Amino acid sequence: MALDIVSYGRRGPGGRLSLGSDEIAQVQRTVSRTPEVMVKVSGGARDIGGVEAHLRYISRHGKLPLETDEGLVQQGRGAAREIVTDWQLELCRGQYKPKRAQGQKDTRTKLVHNIVLSMPAGTPPEKVLAAARVFARENFALQYRYAMVLHTDQPHPHAHLVVKCEHEFEPGKRLYIRKDTLRQWREQFAALMREQGVAANATPRQVRGQVRKPYRDPIHHRLRALQAFAQLSLAERDGCRAPKSSMVMRTKLEQVLRCLKAGRSVSDAGQAKMQDTRQEVLADWHATVGMLRRQGETRLAAQVDRFTERMPAVQTDDQRLANGWREQAKHQALRPSDIKAPGPKFR
Repeated sequence: MALDIVSYGRRGPGGRLSLGSDEIAQVQRTVSRTPEVMVKVSGGARDIGGVEAHLRYISRHGKLPLETDEGLVQQGRGAAREIVTDWQLELCRGQYKPKRAQGQKDTRTKLVHNIVLSMPAGTPPEKVLAAARVFARENFALQYRYAMVLHTDQPHPHAHLVVKCEHEFEPGKRLYIRKDTLRQWREQFAALMREQGVAANATPRQVRGQVRKPYRDPIHHRLRALQAFAQLSLAERDGCRAPKSSMVMRTKLEQVLRCLKAGRSVSDAGQAKMQDTRQEVLADWHATVGMLRRQGETRLAAQVDRFTERMPAVQTDDQRLANGWREQAKHQALRPSDIKAPGPKFR
């Protein structure tokens, strides 16, 4: 059975003798390490105040234009309030349920989904925006109200999309986002970027040999701030307050250092499952190589072989931290007790 790039190694019934042209093109993009698109749900508000606050945040308090599903461009400090009023969120189901008590899960239904469409650094921002416009129109127009804005203040250009959860014309129908939905959206956004003339791909990280899940946004932003601070010269750091380290990463690192100090092996919980997934992925890649050779795609088959040979070893986060510590200790003669907080080397 050939590699199903979408399902990273899960096999379906029956056998196949050849790959289609679209599948061959995706194999080529993957082994060539074509830039991967990113589509994620970054949260969603459960009350009107939260929706308005997020719209103000992504519009940088009115400095950036918000494009709506009606083709209008709203800008200024009152733009967020105008959009919230126009969407009639006060009529949404669950809007007036009581807020959660301290320590309890918030069971109120979401009013909006916050979605981010992103491309790697160097991608023309105007093309990201053009692809995002089409993406939003094809998925939500005349069904779910939405507003979007382009951000270029970071190296990777990205569009923030706020989508109302309740359908405009079918009472009770809501927008639910599942794993399959995100997979389909990634593939769609990658295709739209290619239509803009930008090389883009959408494959699961396991297919590419990546085993570590991306950090959640708060951790990622904290680590990025630490990295930026570490790159400053001593003169530039003068008078600047060092960013706080991530408590999650600090806890992880402290646990790893305790194991190293005690001479114990670092926990490999989860490694067996990750290794099983890697073996499934490799088996499907090898089956794909066989198909490619039968179809005369010998050069691409050789590329796939090199691609799989260079996949990094499967490691858990704890093992990666331990290896990073050992590497740092070689050059700095450090002991486990010398590190108080994780830095950029432990990303």
